[in-house]
Amino acid sequence: MFTGIVEEIGQIISVDHQSMTVRAHKIMQGIELGASVAVNGVCLTVTSFDTTSFTVDIMEETLERTNLFKLKHGDEVNLEGALTLSKGLGGHLVQGHIDDVGTVKTIEARDSSLLITVEAPEYVMHYIVKKGFIAVNGISLTVVERSNSSFSISIVGFTRENTILGMIKVGEIVNLESDIVGKYVEQFVHGKKEGLSMDFLKDHGFLSG
Repeated sequence: MFTGIVEEIGQIISVDHQSMTVRAHKIMQGIELGASVAVNGVCLTVTSFDTTSFTVDIMEETLERTNLFKLKHGDEVNLEGALTLSKGLGGHLVQGHIDDVGTVKTIEARDSSLLITVEAPEYVMHYIVKKGFIAVNGISLTVVERSNSSFSISIVGFTRENTILGMIKVGEIVNLESDIVGKYVEQFVHGKKEGLSMDFLKDHGFLSG
């Protein structure tokens, strides 16, 4: 579990279809084998590490569902260590389970911020609401506006300077994770409901005929 508050920008040392090694600093403090790390919002497990870098395995499904497939040596990525009980929840609850990718359609400069519009798949848009949460490349952000096929987010100066969204370009692919709370609410409201019914009573011998 994560918060969507990026701790630092890491740099890819090596990557292939099975593993990835990332140079980092802040999140190396206290890192251990088996620890969870969010790389561009993707929850990955540390398989080895030294004083300046860590390595994670990558599954085929992860490459198919996220933007990790396009990473190469020297690329920069957003990094966040797993949430702990002593860590403040500055963003929102992020699982690191990417729903799908979106495509940056427009970038508009505004005073000290950037207004970015992202086109997303229909089923991802289903869970996106105005003023709600969305994780983009692992960053907890607030939805400014939405349409049937896209949503917009505003990137302030600090986020521009401390995450890779500050270097984003039109046409780039970004990882998207919608708010898990909305998914649970939908299931509770529309999921299969167990309880008393005429058929239940008849099947269990309480009614005849």
